[in-house]
Amino acid sequence: MKGFLFTPYIPESDEKAGFENFKKVFFEILNYTAGDVTDALDLLTQVDNRYGLSNAAYGVGDFIQDLKEQGYLSDKTGKGEFEITAKSEQTIRKSALEEIFGKLQKGNKGNHRTNQTGIGDEKTSEFRPFEYGDLSDQIDFNRSIRNAQINHGIDSFQLTHDDLEIEEKSHKSGIATVVMIDISHSMILYGEDRITPAKKVAMALSELISTKYPGDTVDYVVFGNDAWPITKKELPYLKVGPYHTNTYAGLELALNILKKKKTPNKQVVMITDGKPTCLKIGSKYYKNSFGLDRKVINKTMQMAAQFRKLGIPITTFMIASDPYLQQFVREFTETNNGRAYYSSLDNLGEYVFEDFIKNRKKTLR
Repeated sequence: MKGFLFTPYIPESDEKAGFENFKKVFFEILNYTAGDVTDALDLLTQVDNRYGLSNAAYGVGDFIQDLKEQGYLSDKTGKGEFEITAKSEQTIRKSALEEIFGKLQKGNKGNHRTNQTGIGDEKTSEFRPFEYGDLSDQIDFNRSIRNAQINHGIDSFQLTHDDLEIEEKSHKSGIATVVMIDISHSMILYGEDRITPAKKVAMALSELISTKYPGDTVDYVVFGNDAWPITKKELPYLKVGPYHTNTYAGLELALNILKKKKTPNKQVVMITDGKPTCLKIGSKYYKNSFGLDRKVINKTMQMAAQFRKLGIPITTFMIASDPYLQQFVREFTETNNGRAYYSSLDNLGEYVFEDFIKNRKKTLR
């Protein structure tokens, strides 16, 4: 006999509740301090003093001790100079995923639907007559036998080639993605922090792909005056610099990375807040922060056209709404045959997620 087992309710201890309260705030602050533990703990103390996160049984000192004991912080010098550990880095990525994409269950390797049908492993509920070259395991025998009964009668049952039906199945394939993140100085100008949301989206996408689509690959490129690759381990520590915006260099590096990928499905996700303002010519930089310099724009368009020729779409997430930028984004998108979104900081993650999932349902080439 099944029933219910009732036990006394035991509330969380003050220590456990206190740790969880501090933990959520602390890891959010770490995003803004680019992984600087000292600055994060100073800000956490200020938040505690103002909003009263502590209680009689648990304070900031207890929280720091628990972070060390649970493996979130390390003190390599022994002088209280803390660094976050790999466990903390993963926690930050998971928090970003939960915040932006919601709680997503773990999926199968390379779980990307394409718009091609044929031999695959996911049913589509679509049927067609049997054709030469189809495999026997593709035949839907229930529908085929029913066809035979209708076409030949029950008394003289026979199953012919014309009775056979195939149930279509969707191919599944991996996608190679390069995420480009603008780290030019404008990402923190005008009193608006744009780098933290961009960084959060990159971390969330990293965690999404590694947990739900481990058959996919994702690489990261940052671009300012130059462009260089970074690892997902470096994402929490990402900062802007005193840079202009060399979009051409970022695209060139992304293309070199994607050319080495074996999967036919490739894409670029570019998060930026401004127009290209810089080129590197030899060992010198050509810079123009005013207006849309055609020398810079034309080189950038040439690179966009190369992506189009190779069938690699670029999705641009413009986290600025300046009207004069729209013409550039429109021209860039048409040249590449890609997509563009004008996103606020609040819905950047939502847009990236929707675009990424949409690409699961089609071949990108």
